[in-house]
Amino acid sequence: MKLYNTLTRQKVDFTPSSDDPVKIYTCGLTVYSQPHIGNWVGYIYWDVLVRLLRHDGFNVVRTQNITDVGHLTSDDDAGEDKMEKGAKREGITAWDVANKYSNIADHEAYDLLGLIRPDHLVAATSYIDQQIQFAKDLEAKGYTYQIPGDGLYFDTSKLTDYGKLARLDIAGLEAGARVSVEGKRNITDFAIWKLSPTNSQRDMEWDSPWGTGFPGWHLECSVIARETLGDQIDIHTGGIDHIPVHHTNEIAQTESLTGKQFASIWLHNNHIKVDGQKMSKSLGNIITLSDIAQKGMSIMAFKLLVLSKNYQTEGNFTWDNLEAAGNRLDHWYDYACLRHQIHDSLDADSSRATGDDGLSFFAAKHTLAESLRDNIDTAKAVSVIDEAFSLIDHTPLKNIHRRSFVEFLQTVDELLGLDLIARTPDISDDLKMLVMSRSRSRDAKDWSASDKIRDELLESNVTVRDTPEGTTWTRTVH
Repeated sequence: MKLYNTLTRQKVDFTPSSDDPVKIYTCGLTVYSQPHIGNWVGYIYWDVLVRLLRHDGFNVVRTQNITDVGHLTSDDDAGEDKMEKGAKREGITAWDVANKYSNIADHEAYDLLGLIRPDHLVAATSYIDQQIQFAKDLEAKGYTYQIPGDGLYFDTSKLTDYGKLARLDIAGLEAGARVSVEGKRNITDFAIWKLSPTNSQRDMEWDSPWGTGFPGWHLECSVIARETLGDQIDIHTGGIDHIPVHHTNEIAQTESLTGKQFASIWLHNNHIKVDGQKMSKSLGNIITLSDIAQKGMSIMAFKLLVLSKNYQTEGNFTWDNLEAAGNRLDHWYDYACLRHQIHDSLDADSSRATGDDGLSFFAAKHTLAESLRDNIDTAKAVSVIDEAFSLIDHTPLKNIHRRSFVEFLQTVDELLGLDLIARTPDISDDLKMLVMSRSRSRDAKDWSASDKIRDELLESNVTVRDTPEGTTWTRTVH
């Protein structure tokens, strides 16, 4: 398997750092508001990564955090905490905001999108004691300093390689960049622990050696990763917006404490725009999964839309694009229904070559996996599936080896999580009898009876199609 490592700026062969298991950390959502479609893009890709590794026989342990405190509205440590902002917006406590949107995110990720739940899904507020201890250890090693009335900061001048992930030109940074907090020694220094305002009490605050306050955003990921996966991990994932600040600061504080390389490979997904523009409240173009469902469109179609682009390529959401993805997925469902209408042959499918006399799904499932092993190329994988299915159109059903066809469908579901099999169960015996009765009516040229049965089948969400090979059926998938 080859992966593009942001740290080295090149594709590298993936080799686990130890025999077992593969350790992956993914930066999670800040649960201060309703997630939008852009939030879900990365998680769809990293889900495929985990699926592929497990498909290839690796034991994978993955951790994902839930940011429910400490994520400020700006990267300069001077903005408002997003959770407190959400609480003010909704007139409830920050704890209630976190609970509300954590539940929504959980439902959308694992019920609607069908993503694999991480082995460790950890809220930042559940690891406060560990974060305080981590900060104390950094302080004991001389990496921090205090700004009176503000908090504890990491001194980036202590490192000779700070910014290596983003390849920051420290000297070339603008004078005011990331410096809004008065008292910072260096423009790239960042908060480890922030103090609560002296004139008000926050919903989320804790006592610490530096005063009552809350952890900086970057601290939680370093601590949660270390507590659940150890000092070193194999793969760290996130969005490209994490590179210059969040992930750069994770590396700085973790490697300063452990003296070891934090992550071997850093993977970063690009963003998705809406009608070619960045999503923003001011433009009124923020789209959620709820918006998609309310339009009667498929959440799985959105997932396929995302997978149709490589994770490093910027995506673009339009309702037309979503409709096209939905049409493509509907065709795939139609093909999946054929498994109930073909029978195994005595020929071994692995001995067949794709051609007019046979269709090798045995080869197609391996090509599908190989495309993903090349830097998680989901766009290529989708193309492979299209090509395999399209050959069915020119292949007699009797020449399709059912077992290999089913194994191909299982591989698609295993690697991409599109539920082709689960969403296309067999129809009832009564409906099958209707299909047969309609065929007899057509043979007898009783078109009125044939049309009546067709309409009856449609009421049960079953569509019949007449082909030179005979009649086949598909079902409407909602």
